Amino acid sequence: MSDSPQALGAPVVRREGRDKVTGTARYAAEHTGPDSLYGWIVPATVARGRVTAIRTADALAVPGVHTVLTHDNAPRLQEPDDPVLAVLQDDRVPHRGWPVALVLAESTEAARAGAGAVHVEYATTAHDVVLTPGHPGLYTPDQANGGHPGLRERGDAGRAFDAAPVRIDATYTLRGLHNHPMEPHASTARWADGHLTVHDSSQGADAVREGLAQALGLDRDRITVVSEHVGGGFGSKGTPRPQAVLASMAARHTGRTVQLALPRRYMAALVGHRAPTVQRVRLGADRDGVLSSVSHEIVTHTSRIKEFVEQAAVPARVMYASPHSRTEHRVTALDVPSPSWMRAPGEAPGMYALESAMDELACVLGIDPVELRLRNEPQAEPDSGRPFSSRNLAACLSEGARRFGWYDRDPQPATGEDGPWLLGTGVASATYPVLLSKSAASVHAAPDGTFRVAVDATDIGTGARTVLAQIAASALGVSQEDVRIDIGSSDLPTGSVAGGSSGTASWGTAVHKAATALVGRLAGHTGPLPPEGLTATADTAEEAGESPYARHAFGAHFAEVAVDSLTGEVRVRRLLGVYAAGRILNSRTARSQFIGGMVMGLGMALTEGSSMDPVFGDFTESDLASYHVPACADVPDIEAHWIDEHDPHLNPMGSKGIGEIGIVGTAAAIGNAVRHATGARLRELPLTPDKILPYLP
Repeated sequence: MSDSPQALGAPVVRREGRDKVTGTARYAAEHTGPDSLYGWIVPATVARGRVTAIRTADALAVPGVHTVLTHDNAPRLQEPDDPVLAVLQDDRVPHRGWPVALVLAESTEAARAGAGAVHVEYATTAHDVVLTPGHPGLYTPDQANGGHPGLRERGDAGRAFDAAPVRIDATYTLRGLHNHPMEPHASTARWADGHLTVHDSSQGADAVREGLAQALGLDRDRITVVSEHVGGGFGSKGTPRPQAVLASMAARHTGRTVQLALPRRYMAALVGHRAPTVQRVRLGADRDGVLSSVSHEIVTHTSRIKEFVEQAAVPARVMYASPHSRTEHRVTALDVPSPSWMRAPGEAPGMYALESAMDELACVLGIDPVELRLRNEPQAEPDSGRPFSSRNLAACLSEGARRFGWYDRDPQPATGEDGPWLLGTGVASATYPVLLSKSAASVHAAPDGTFRVAVDATDIGTGARTVLAQIAASALGVSQEDVRIDIGSSDLPTGSVAGGSSGTASWGTAVHKAATALVGRLAGHTGPLPPEGLTATADTAEEAGESPYARHAFGAHFAEVAVDSLTGEVRVRRLLGVYAAGRILNSRTARSQFIGGMVMGLGMALTEGSSMDPVFGDFTESDLASYHVPACADVPDIEAHWIDEHDPHLNPMGSKGIGEIGIVGTAAAIGNAVRHATGARLRELPLTPDKILPYLP
């Protein structure tokens, strides 16, 4: 089986690829019919306050406008667990962009025109949208995102730092970041005989069904959510979003199918964002670079609607050996949209700060940055003391250095030149936890020799259909062409959210178990299969429990940059990543995942950033004209490699998540390369020319 093109690890082509490029794959906004209405949100135009009056007569007079929903006439909701979903229920305005009305019309154009004709009056209250390190509202939460303790201490980090002969004390600042998937958030909802069907652009149909059931006060079996094809999410579609609730409310109110697709410029206020962080890192070490003290303290913001704390200090609990450690999160509630998940929440911003500080320590000591990291390898996970199921960071660093030609460089800063360009190289480590959530799957054997796998997984562009077919085929001992995959519907066996780099492990474990059970049933069956075939089911309730091992993927990033000595422009010439992520299940889709994360990390380092206007009370960059994601011309020679890693403590496939680790160390590697090129240490992302120019000769 290992030599078969269908085997796990083989570069099998995506199953849905042809459907996507030919336009036959249908997305959430493409399930409308002749009876459909189209929605357009009226966003609040103040940063804090309440609505005192809404006049809709002019909007209703627009040709094609059918209905205007406001907090006065919208269907009443139950209190959902996520208060972000409690839309059009009262007159409050918690932040600019909050929905205050929804216009429904016979066309999107008429709905947009009608929304522009709604007149809203407000009573405003003074607002506060600017995060500062000394904000008076800061507090230490009990938990950060992911259930991590807000504060962790080992030993006496402060005293050990003061006693260390070599110390780094640096503060790193990251502005807010926004998910910008190719497909904006959209929902199409219809009611039939008391049953609600919603086609939603989501990373988890079952999670959306649960959210709608709570908000609408319905039994789960009266709701079907379909997320068959999803054009990216990066975390922003990992939880139910307001458009799904609004479309469902409007469909119930009007008795017609309702489609609601968010304009891109509305997404910054409604679908979450990576919160800005101010991070102070203190490293104490001896003159050989061995760490004695690690402190990582972050300051971030949340909204007044709900608490979400970016767990940026958590990676420092995992990465390097040190007898003394203090990691703390502090947060303040501001009049801002609610932050949420963005690719590698916690690890991406936290590792930028930690890996930049490690580079600073290497520079002060005159130790090679790769060697410094190797000298601080822990024997067990520093925070918990649990043994690592596998930890091949050292192998990633060594292999990456070899492939990159790291040791050929001149370590002295500001010495490499290519005409007007200043050249530099940088390195950073990466880590991401191995997560596995509860999921279930069924595998059916038909009399014609084919098989059907059913699981409510979501393919957000990662190739989930293809990899699940490979997993099932491998367990069944058949060709993957004989395996049909049904995913993306809450009517299927419950699947976890496609997030936290946990999808393949969670769904795949359930599929593997069900397929293995089916093999057992088939082995015990004599004669032809009955007309209805045979089915086996399985779930991951046991596997989703706590592991005695610390399970993480690791990686190493290497970057070469060129800085224009006249303009301050930074160009990345090379990026190379080497990863230890268990068994790679499909080399084609895995490489795509790694490279995609690295490109997103490039944007984080050089182009992406969003700030709050203190007077207007809103993000100043809320569309792709002002928020610059990398374009083709920005993306250089990128290589992604991995090492063979056998880890028996993961799942039946031996795999780790790969969707997020590619972004984790990229920004730090690029920042460290800019320092090597220019001699200037810049500690605020993105590294735009205005920040770099003052430090150039």
